Amino acid sequence: MVNVRKALDLGIGSIKHAKLRSALTTLGIIIGVAAVVANVSLGASFNQFFTDELGTLGSNFIVIYSQDVNVFYDNELNIVRNTPGVEGVSPSNQQMSAVTYLSSTRQIDVQGVSKDAEDILNIKLEEGNFLTDKDKYIAVLGWKVANEKFKRNISVNNYIDITFTRQDGSKVTQKFKVKGIIKSEENAFVQGGPDRDITIYIPIATMNEMLNVSDYGGIIAKTGSAGSVRAVSNEVDRRLARTLGVSARDIGNADVKPYRIFNQADIIEQLDQLSNTLTILITLIALVSLVVGSIGIMNIMLVTVTERTREIGLMKSLGFKKKDILLLFIMESTLLGTIGGVFGVLLGVAGSYAVESYLSIPHVFPSFLFLLGFSIAFIVGLVAGVYPANKAASLNPVEALRHE
Repeated sequence: MVNVRKALDLGIGSIKHAKLRSALTTLGIIIGVAAVVANVSLGASFNQFFTDELGTLGSNFIVIYSQDVNVFYDNELNIVRNTPGVEGVSPSNQQMSAVTYLSSTRQIDVQGVSKDAEDILNIKLEEGNFLTDKDKYIAVLGWKVANEKFKRNISVNNYIDITFTRQDGSKVTQKFKVKGIIKSEENAFVQGGPDRDITIYIPIATMNEMLNVSDYGGIIAKTGSAGSVRAVSNEVDRRLARTLGVSARDIGNADVKPYRIFNQADIIEQLDQLSNTLTILITLIALVSLVVGSIGIMNIMLVTVTERTREIGLMKSLGFKKKDILLLFIMESTLLGTIGGVFGVLLGVAGSYAVESYLSIPHVFPSFLFLLGFSIAFIVGLVAGVYPANKAASLNPVEALRHE
């Protein structure tokens, strides 16, 4: 009777006897496992990257923006501020404006906010300080505005002229003192409103005064925790809808409401769905390689059965039972699959690391991928060896011994 240890030794010996054939047989498994492992790792890495990118744009944020003028005033701002769970809130207005520095003029996005925007938007300063609610003609510049937009770099305490265009078409210009320069975040894939690198922030009261308006184009808020952001966002939505005359049945209808609202959890969910869909799609394509690999193992095992027909007949004549022959051939095919799994996982790790380094995204390799890669390869080898092993075990020993 053949035990597992003996079957393993015989399987290893058979693989060593035909090294090139064994290597080519496992190639499909190696490629398939590597593709699956690398794709799952890349999916996890992109999820982490998107989460990190959103973190640079703000922490547990809620963004509400009007779809018309005269929608948000101080009353709506206070409704958001007084909603349970809201820890910070800032009104917002923005306009593409003419900005002049040392006789050079550029069109730059200017956003009016309050001091709470620094915390809500997770703004980090390279130098200087952010706005306070007591500031008037004070500006905080995005990194690219200060260092790339003009011929000469702009520093803290320099002055710039900002020209706004009012609703009636008239223009108004005011000189602003630069109070701070924002550290560049280099957000490559995720944008939350204006790119802060090319944005100028000024006090909202100053901007509204210059534009001769009293309403706000939007409101940004922050909740106490990531777990509460969706619930708080829904409560803000209900309160604003009720205040603005939107019926309860129309709260979910964006075409009816005069504003739009979204939050960090919504964006993360959408990005997760996109990343997961792409990962599944590419992984399904990678599974084709596993199918090809399993067919390769089955084919080579069938060839092995033919080549070793006389050997099988001799083994049976010496007392080897059907289950012994089954074990021998299944062990050999499983070994081929497992060897392919080992090299496939290693190749998948190397491939995912190379791609993640090239794309400058976090290296995320869940530990379960090692088990996943080995398991897939083991099962493929096992399944692919069942039919050839059964064929070998079913051979008539007399006819097998007569085989030429």
